[in-house]
Amino acid sequence: MSFIKYIADENHYKEVLSLVGKAKQTVWIGTADIKDLYVDDKPFLALIASLLKKGIEVRLIHAKEPGTAWREDHEKHPILYDGMERVLCPRVHFKLIIIDSTIAYVGSANLTGAGMGMKSPKKRNFEAGILTDDPEMLEAAIEQFDNVWIGKFCKDCGRREYCSDPIK
Repeated sequence: MSFIKYIADENHYKEVLSLVGKAKQTVWIGTADIKDLYVDDKPFLALIASLLKKGIEVRLIHAKEPGTAWREDHEKHPILYDGMERVLCPRVHFKLIIIDSTIAYVGSANLTGAGMGMKSPKKRNFEAGILTDDPEMLEAAIEQFDNVWIGKFCKDCGRREYCSDPIK
């Protein structure tokens, strides 16, 4: 039996990010904004690097270039250069985390400390989303991610001039 669970505020950290480290095959992440997110006491990118070392495929779609702190964390893990696949699309505003094509988060939270509920209660964002393994919802999330990933909309995109690396 499938489940659909409402996720709010700091529960993004507790219930969504905790699943990323348990991935067995794939992690697909779509976010408009990405910053130097930490999981426990380590940068999120250290977790991603450890997944890549285990042979887990990691794909990231984001809307804009990350900040300096994220780039510095990225440089500490050479496996991220060739191991983590990235697509930059200025039109992406969805927030998706799809793990092993079996569970998906769909919601408002960007991949940032404030978005994922890791900031203090007085500073973090108010976020909402769902976590589900419902086959119909999962398939829709996978299809949306994949369509952007393969560049389905690139040829006729009205924002192509803002795209640093359009898919041909």
